[in-house]
Amino acid sequence: MSHPTPQTLAPTSVVDLLRTAVAGVVHAPEDEGYRLSATGFNLATVHRSAAVVVASSAADVAAAVRIAAENGLTVAVQATGHGAAPAPENSILVDTALLDGVSINRAERTATVEAGVRWQQVLDAAAPHGLAPLAGSAPGVGVVGYTLGGGLGPIARTHGFAADRVLRMEVVTADGQLRRVTPDDEPDLFWALLGGGAAFGIVTQMTFELLPIQTLDGGGLFYDIADAPAVLRRWRDWISAAPTSVSSSLAIVNFPPLPELPEPLRGRTAVHVRFAHVDDAEDAGALLAPLRAVATPVLDTVTEIVYPALGSIHADPTDPMPGMERSALLRELPDAALDALLAVAGPAGALPIALAEVRAMGGALGVPPETPNAVAGRDAAFTLFTVGVLVPPIADAVPGALETVVGAMAPWATGGALMNFAGGVDGPPAARVANAWTPAQRTRLAEIRAAYDPSGVFAPAARWAATAI
Repeated sequence: MSHPTPQTLAPTSVVDLLRTAVAGVVHAPEDEGYRLSATGFNLATVHRSAAVVVASSAADVAAAVRIAAENGLTVAVQATGHGAAPAPENSILVDTALLDGVSINRAERTATVEAGVRWQQVLDAAAPHGLAPLAGSAPGVGVVGYTLGGGLGPIARTHGFAADRVLRMEVVTADGQLRRVTPDDEPDLFWALLGGGAAFGIVTQMTFELLPIQTLDGGGLFYDIADAPAVLRRWRDWISAAPTSVSSSLAIVNFPPLPELPEPLRGRTAVHVRFAHVDDAEDAGALLAPLRAVATPVLDTVTEIVYPALGSIHADPTDPMPGMERSALLRELPDAALDALLAVAGPAGALPIALAEVRAMGGALGVPPETPNAVAGRDAAFTLFTVGVLVPPIADAVPGALETVVGAMAPWATGGALMNFAGGVDGPPAARVANAWTPAQRTRLAEIRAAYDPSGVFAPAARWAATAI
């Protein structure tokens, strides 16, 4: 494919070109709308792009990419801003939030969504048909970005990664062309996007399978931190023997003293065991009995819930905040690893972190999908995830604290990390994402990237790719 010779334009010229070419609103950096469109869920992500295009259609996305490619600029994309990378000054930021169409095909058990759709919209649209998507733990997250990064949700041990359910996509590539991408049409691009993410194009529409699930057993068991040594060991043994109908994670959480939190958790450090179970033939109470017996929970929220209430299991924050994340894949979780985790993430560590979570993998996550994709890390036993809030007076200490948690677990880590949980696009997170792929996968990603984006039009949105390939 041919690419025009880039020309560098002044920011005002870029804005003028875009306003002529797209139907949606275009914001210059000095416009009030620029700040509103560029601010996403993670307030720590600050965009400095030459313009923001609030896309009204896939055609707007294609026009923005063509103008960027023709004028030596790069392109970043944002829907909800949960995992966005900062867009630099020589870029155009494409805001897809208004592309919010959702269509459910009951007969085919599929959903088709546009680029700005969030998971709660799909949960609510599919439920009247008795169907359910493989949504994430936070229903406010964008469907497309989550899925391109793999998609590890609350019932993942039972039904696998969200990326494994994708059937087809419409994608704007670096030449500004809108392409239909399926395992038969553009098979290399299909493989790379699902697991390789936004380094290969902007997905404007995605169709994926739905599952016939209406209710599940879900919620959390919260324990006093004093019971943590026993709870951590019991959970590790329990989930290692649990059927694949059970998905679970365990988190050491430093709860803030907020009045909206339940009184038993307010201002305390607790161990939160997250539980999801989707087999009606099994007794959830019997499955949970070993955990309920190891110590008395200070709060037990496990009950039967409707599937659209999936977000209540993890109860992730819903208000925007400035955050930073780090992650690592783990081969195993022996007693020494549990002791190391508690030493750094518990009160004795005195680290300024919000939580440190270990999520069980295995089950369907370890099974290759029917249609291959680039999702990495399938052979890990657990994934570690830790997050901190970048607010005074702890903001400067948070990055080091997160690396301390990851470093403490390094003896049991694979060296890799899942893309959606790695946090950031430079430094250690980038290397961990790269290490999750095999050498053969990295080589194939490099070849596909060179074929579809030889000039690096999408580079700022995925600088990790330069490290990876």
